[in-house]
Amino acid sequence: MCRFLAYVGDAIFLDELVCTPQHSLVRQSLRAEEAKVVTNGDGFGIGWYGEREAPGIYREVMPAWSDENLLALCANVRSHLFFAHVRAATGTGIARQNCHPFRYGPWLFMHNGQIGGYGQLRRAMEARLPDHLYAERKGATDSELLFLLIIARIEMGETVQDAVSQVLNETLAMMQVLHIQAPLRFAAALADGQQVHAIRYSSDKRAPTLYLHRFEQRGLLVASEPLVDDHAGWELIPQGTVVCFDAQGHQSQALV
Repeated sequence: MCRFLAYVGDAIFLDELVCTPQHSLVRQSLRAEEAKVVTNGDGFGIGWYGEREAPGIYREVMPAWSDENLLALCANVRSHLFFAHVRAATGTGIARQNCHPFRYGPWLFMHNGQIGGYGQLRRAMEARLPDHLYAERKGATDSELLFLLIIARIEMGETVQDAVSQVLNETLAMMQVLHIQAPLRFAAALADGQQVHAIRYSSDKRAPTLYLHRFEQRGLLVASEPLVDDHAGWELIPQGTVVCFDAQGHQSQALV
């Protein structure tokens, strides 16, 4: 399972959350506390919004703890909304195009979890993509595929919550047809440059952890694990929930 964080609020340097905290994401890449696997060393990525509509991204296949470029970037890039992700591969190759976050237009997306029986579903799921989004598919992960399927529904006018719900329900229906017993697990963040939508869901009620936290009255963030040993102020998002948040606050809704 992967580890990630997403922040929105006052513009801060990325290293304030990604590198310097007691239990920072870089440290989680080497030793995670609330994941099935301790080490998340199969690549990493950061994505951030600046003065242009499209976000910037930096992704690499080497472990986060050993990349000096990551530390230098995080120490010099300031953003009001950014993502960071460290990867533990689940069945797809270690390659830059498989690292999170994924980008399309103004959207950023990252994911922790997996589609049970993905190898059996992949071809049929890819066939559901419109041609222009299929052409945007660069990697082989279920995460990127879910992202593009969600984008397809957003482009048709659906809300983020409805788009996510419909994609997850359709995926579950396909799994049931093929009698796949392995679960669909989905802890994810999706941003458009102004808001972040964080989703925590699993078909077996064992969703990957995802916490909501206010960072020094400067903004809000979600993270797979608290960034400090003291968990005070870190609220575990309930399973089956979508949390929409920006610099002003957040609201939660059930994922239906």
